[in-house]
Amino acid sequence: MVNMRYTKNRLLGLILLTLLCASNFAHAQDSEDDNTTITFPASYFAQFSPTTINDMLDRVPGIELIRAGSGTLASDGDRGLGSESPILIDGKRLAGKASEADSQLARISADEVDYIEIIRGTSSDLDVQNSGQIVNIVLLESQSRSTIASELTLNHHEDGTSNPAGSISWSRQTGAWSYLLNGQIKNTYTHQENFEESLYPDLSLNEYIDWDRIIDETQYEVNANITYSPSNRDRFALNLLYNESEPENNVFRVFTDFNSTTPFSYHDRETLPSNKENWEIGGDFQHGFENGNRIKALFIVNKEDKATLRQRFRAATVGGAESPILYLDTSSRYQERIVRSSYIANLTANQGLEFGIEAAQTILDSNLLIAVPSSTPGNPLYNGLTSRPLPNANSTVEEVRFEPFVIHNWQINSRMSLESSLVAEWSEITQSGDLSNKRDFNFVKPKFDFRFNISNSLQAKASFEKVVSQLSFGDFSQNTNNNDDDQDTFAGNPSLEPEESLRAEFGLDYRLPNDGGAINARYFYYDFDNKIGKIDISPSIDNLQSTNGNVGPGQAYGLILNTSIRLGFLNLPSALLTGVLTLQESEFDDDPFTPREHGFAPFDRGGLRLGYRHDVTALNLSYGFNWLLLIKDGRRGFDVNTEFDFVRPDLITAFVEKVGYAGITYRLEANNIDNHNPCGIRYRYNGYVRDNDVREIEQNCYTNGVSVAFKMRGTF
Repeated sequence: MVNMRYTKNRLLGLILLTLLCASNFAHAQDSEDDNTTITFPASYFAQFSPTTINDMLDRVPGIELIRAGSGTLASDGDRGLGSESPILIDGKRLAGKASEADSQLARISADEVDYIEIIRGTSSDLDVQNSGQIVNIVLLESQSRSTIASELTLNHHEDGTSNPAGSISWSRQTGAWSYLLNGQIKNTYTHQENFEESLYPDLSLNEYIDWDRIIDETQYEVNANITYSPSNRDRFALNLLYNESEPENNVFRVFTDFNSTTPFSYHDRETLPSNKENWEIGGDFQHGFENGNRIKALFIVNKEDKATLRQRFRAATVGGAESPILYLDTSSRYQERIVRSSYIANLTANQGLEFGIEAAQTILDSNLLIAVPSSTPGNPLYNGLTSRPLPNANSTVEEVRFEPFVIHNWQINSRMSLESSLVAEWSEITQSGDLSNKRDFNFVKPKFDFRFNISNSLQAKASFEKVVSQLSFGDFSQNTNNNDDDQDTFAGNPSLEPEESLRAEFGLDYRLPNDGGAINARYFYYDFDNKIGKIDISPSIDNLQSTNGNVGPGQAYGLILNTSIRLGFLNLPSALLTGVLTLQESEFDDDPFTPREHGFAPFDRGGLRLGYRHDVTALNLSYGFNWLLLIKDGRRGFDVNTEFDFVRPDLITAFVEKVGYAGITYRLEANNIDNHNPCGIRYRYNGYVRDNDVREIEQNCYTNGVSVAFKMRGTF
């Protein structure tokens, strides 16, 4: 615990130093203008010859912080529609969930933009709550316009594989109607080469494993957004999405066993054909009254079907005759139906109130079947293997949730604002199938967001909120284990409860004068209750098992520093240097598996992300790179009888692009340039980890290879 306190004190020292420096800097750059909204007119971007809105945003200092969200690595899943969105178009959020507004930015021509603004304040006039900063893209007013945007991509990978991709979009406005139609084909290809060395506790060799995993997925997607605005006070929008793919996942392993006088080799082969299909319909309606008050409603209906069949075959010699040893069939159907409605009233010139309710129904149907070799004749449907009964393998989980809410905005004076909200949640979760269970949950979730404009350039922000996480319904029933090849499935937990956390953040945001860039510093502290981790469900000491469950209290805290600086002081005014430094720590109050102090995902130690972009406007040429460097210090995770590293690779990417004839942009990208080879280690124990009786040590290293992409995009 001493080390944890020391780390915490260092973080506090860093944030205090940052605050002091930024405060002094602010007094030197003070301004009489208290407006903290930053506006970039279309003329600002003309020198860069942008093709789409994304091209415009790439030139805005500090934009990567906004598009990344809060900046922490925590994620609680998508819980309903909520009241937040970092991207607005014409001041409105997009009607949809799976297809967020951010994905639309590559489909709208830069010629349609009037201006882009970064909103750092909070107000009832906004269509969403502003938890950090919001980008609002305002389009030109026009009675009629039509644009076609297209992109073609050719990807080439280190193993010689090439695959094409492309998209085409059509946007049109005519009178009160606007349309955005998009179709795209996306290709995801990964060839992962792995090498694993297995040792006994005395470091003598057990076995080597050389294995390759190839994932090849082609995804087809069609998206449409239709908006009807008969007046300045009324708006109807509809978003439609359809997506399907049939990813292929193939694995080939060569084992070399050193446990006999003469080492011998054999191989395993896995095929994992899958299919995925999902669709979504979303819509919203808004009406404004003459007194300035508004009413709005949003809805989402979606469904996703997934199925995967894992078949494993083994040969006694490399290249020899194969025999089936595993047949694992999984399928799921996930459905959501959500509606959110609210009324926004202007109480006074400085205060606004929004109140309403969100209701949601979420359903997950899941099925799992496993067949393995046995002494009796098997089923030919399962490659001659015999199905093994699994508890809680077929399940339907349904959640019905109601959330009444109230949001109050108060512009205290010209420099201070306070946004507060209160959400009450009532939900019922039922499970049926192989077992039956029913539980009710009630939560009250307050949130406070205070902002103080020290100057028009420097803003201080403090926030506090209670968060209730979205449960993964897949944890309720028996499921496949994709993290440990020695364990094909893990048990479900029908008694799982949501994580609760109290979250406090304090930050400073500083915009340098003369469009010189942006600096942001944020300290966060999260106090968890019912933290989800691994719990012991072992039938006996000879049959150790675990599953995801509520471990108990835990904490996470850290400091995030963001900089986005134009290099005008080096006579490179069109060059932009970005950096994100994350230092964070986490700890359980009590982990039953081990007395050793350790953290939990996703709060690793942190890392540094550097980016550089230089626009040579005279040549219509741009180039740059991004480098992700993570802190490596042996951060460990624990299961009932295993201890393992959290392995995340460093990554270097680079690009060069040029706007050529007819405004077509040509772009060359290189990914994983250094072909990083991260390694992790896993300890397997006889009995519990806490008994400290190591049985096997596994070290695994892998690489995904270098890939190159050539892209052409343009608008017509």
